[in-house]
Amino acid sequence: MLILACLVNPQALAIEIVTHPQVAESSLTKSQLRRIYTMRQLRWSDNRAITVFVLPSQHSLHQRFAKERLQIFPYQLNRVWHKLTYSGLGVAPTIVQSEQELIQAVINTPGAIGYVGDKTLIKLRQQHEQGLISAFKISQKVTNMEEEQKVSRKGVVNVVKIKD
Repeated sequence: MLILACLVNPQALAIEIVTHPQVAESSLTKSQLRRIYTMRQLRWSDNRAITVFVLPSQHSLHQRFAKERLQIFPYQLNRVWHKLTYSGLGVAPTIVQSEQELIQAVINTPGAIGYVGDKTLIKLRQQHEQGLISAFKISQKVTNMEEEQKVSRKGVVNVVKIKD
């Protein structure tokens, strides 16, 4: 029964794109996301360098991210990264071992982008609200300068919407 509920409810398995709070973009197209993760787009619109964080290629969330969000097989994505690295034309993304480590890396790295399961974001938000952790606070992008100045930048990531 539980498996059927997960299959019927796509939100239960959603993959969220997160960025450092200083990244200006609140949404990306699928094409932009793919260019970022294939290391063809290296800068944000404000000319800030993009730092890409990923989970290991054998991680189930990474495999789903590559197939569902980038519409590319994980081995093809690895091949792109290897070509860039071995040719000296670029560098591969930084690999982290867990979703929690990925969020922490995004929080601590200006210009960073990563992906996590929505359940991880919910769990971290709950832990923060219960006072169990202070480093993880998930917020949506603020809309004006006054709000932005009120928001503490320590421990905040932005959840980016993906447009068709």
